[in-house]
Amino acid sequence: MVEERLQKLIAKAGIASRRKAEELIKSGAVTVNGKLVTQLGAKADPEKDHIKVQGKLINPKLAKRQKVYFLLNKPRGVLSSTDDPKKRKLVIDFVPKKYGRVFPVGRLDYNTEGLIILTNDGDLANLIASSKTIPKVYNVKVKGIPSEKAIERLRRGIRLKDGYKTAPAQIKQIKITEKNAWFEVTLYEGHNQQIRKMFGEIGHFVIKLRRVQIGHLTDKGLPVGCIRELSKEEVQKFFSTEKK
Repeated sequence: MVEERLQKLIAKAGIASRRKAEELIKSGAVTVNGKLVTQLGAKADPEKDHIKVQGKLINPKLAKRQKVYFLLNKPRGVLSSTDDPKKRKLVIDFVPKKYGRVFPVGRLDYNTEGLIILTNDGDLANLIASSKTIPKVYNVKVKGIPSEKAIERLRRGIRLKDGYKTAPAQIKQIKITEKNAWFEVTLYEGHNQQIRKMFGEIGHFVIKLRRVQIGHLTDKGLPVGCIRELSKEEVQKFFSTEKK
């Protein structure tokens, strides 16, 4: 086997996502052949190098690891994380223990419903997290009825209070009642609580939020609280689409 970057190997072993693996390296939690490694560009060959994360050898995990991929329709009140000091329900709790350690690709807020991918494949996680071409589609219910002028501001991109400038978004109205409005929002980025902050900027509080699509994957036939394994074709389509 050729040498690969440590963060990629850690992700491949199912220890953490690639971003989290980078944090582990920088924090001094990784050694190669007994030597501390804190440089993100460092590489290793698991066939000849002994790689440890927090004192535990990851080589056996790399040797026997099988990639698994799940799609969860996350309910409200579930945390998009691999651990929680408050012992709240986690997205990884929906994956049978026999599949080993997995981690969520991206995040959904605690009170947001919808699709999230769970896997031990760091390559797929990195692809989706860094992509600017894979759409994430949300259904959003907001308090009040925003004007078309306000929605157009969101479509063009808006400066949030935290200083982040959102990219252009696709927004179309789904439904209007006397007091509220539903919109379909398509994003190609994933800033923290972005949709809630966007509508907050135009004075309309988000009441309900759910993600209904990630790339070619939709929530059709997958009720809230249910999970299914992705097919090889569904996984491969992410890689083939991104190469185009």
